[in-house]
Amino acid sequence: MNAADVMTSPAIAVRPGTTVRAASAVLGDHGFSALPVVDDDGRLVGIVSGADLLLAGMSPETATSPVSRVMRGTVISAPATASPAELTATMLSQRLRCLPIVTDGQVLVGVVSRSDLLRILTPADAVLAARVETALRAYSASPRWTVSVENGEVTVTGGFLDQAERRVIEALVRTVPGVRGTDLAS
Repeated sequence: MNAADVMTSPAIAVRPGTTVRAASAVLGDHGFSALPVVDDDGRLVGIVSGADLLLAGMSPETATSPVSRVMRGTVISAPATASPAELTATMLSQRLRCLPIVTDGQVLVGVVSRSDLLRILTPADAVLAARVETALRAYSASPRWTVSVENGEVTVTGGFLDQAERRVIEALVRTVPGVRGTDLAS
C-alpha cells in the first residue's frame, strides 16, 4: 500500500490568480484545512491554508487579492510511492494536516489527509460498529445492546422490550451506511 492507494484524487486545487475570497469559499465548502496551488500545467507551486486566509483578513482589498500573495511557496509534498508510514512520519514531524502527492515533475496527483491515514488504520468493521452504536445511543440514552460486525454483517445482542422494538432496532441499524445485513439476537 502506498500514497496512491490512500490519497484523495483528483485533488481540488486553486491557481495562483484565484482570489482569497474564492479560495476561502472552496475551503469552507469542502471542509479542507489547506488547498494546493498549481500552475497552468498542474505543477504544485504553493499551498494556502485556512490560517493563511484568516491572517490575510477579509477586507475588501485582500478578499479580491490573488492567493499568490498569501500562499506559502515552499511546500512539503510526497511521491505517490510513499508508504503510509512515511506519510505519517512526514505529516507528524512537520505538523501537517494534509500532504500533496506529486509526480517526479511536481504535477499534483492527489492529497493525503490525516483522515485518509486514520481510515487505513481503522478496520471498516470497527468503523461500522461505532456508527451503529452511535445510532443506538441516539435511540436509547442507555442502550441495552452489544454490537459486533463482521464483513458488514451487524449482530446486535441484548434484550428487546418486545417485537416492535426489535423491528425498530433492525430498521435503525439498516439505515447506517455500509450495513450489509443484520442479525438481532436476544
